[in-house]
Amino acid sequence: MDVQTFISNYREAFSQKAELPVAFWYSDTLAGELKKTQGCLFKILPAVRNGEVVSMSADTLGCGGGKFYTGFAPMNDHIPTFVSLKEKYKVTPESVVACIKEINVQEASGRYIHFARLDRIDSFDGVEGLLFLATPDVLSGLCTWAFFDNDSSDAVSTLFGSGCSATITQTVNENRIGGRRTFLGFFDPSVRPFIESNLLSFAVPMSRFREMYETMRRSCLYDTHAWAKVKTRIAGEA
Repeated sequence: MDVQTFISNYREAFSQKAELPVAFWYSDTLAGELKKTQGCLFKILPAVRNGEVVSMSADTLGCGGGKFYTGFAPMNDHIPTFVSLKEKYKVTPESVVACIKEINVQEASGRYIHFARLDRIDSFDGVEGLLFLATPDVLSGLCTWAFFDNDSSDAVSTLFGSGCSATITQTVNENRIGGRRTFLGFFDPSVRPFIESNLLSFAVPMSRFREMYETMRRSCLYDTHAWAKVKTRIAGEA
């Protein structure tokens, strides 16, 4: 797989107006500026989307949930009560515990987690997944592409969890088992203030992206009447 080839194919399929995805990965060395946040880790997204390469660690992540879901720390004891009784996202703390157990958060594989817009990396080596920030039109193309060669009912999945759980945790878990699921996210009301109202996340583990990279030009994203009309609207020409 070649980064520049994919960028060229992606822009041809979705138009020059479509935002490039964000790659994320772990390592023991800094890849970009070490950023510190108070609260949601996705406060870094504007910088990343503008082309900065951002690194974070257990020491710079200001959200306890973010530290946990990125694998840098064990679950804080107050999370189940907070998610249920304060945020009111689950009916009981016990339900939160059951969901977190099902998620099975993996320990971080490096000292840092890094985020970079795709045109800021040279290789897919070591990347855990790609995070697309998608409008409904772009999302329709991403989902249709993911369904193209995967008949499983969970080819595109929507699972309960925080913004970082639905994107980073699920994608990392899927990548490490060589899975084929992709993940819709950013439904968590707590992450919504940090993203535009017309965007959702679509996360693809590298285990699945390797297949999708090869099928892209065979899918409806090229040389079909229906998608051409959607692409025109994405490009702002309609």
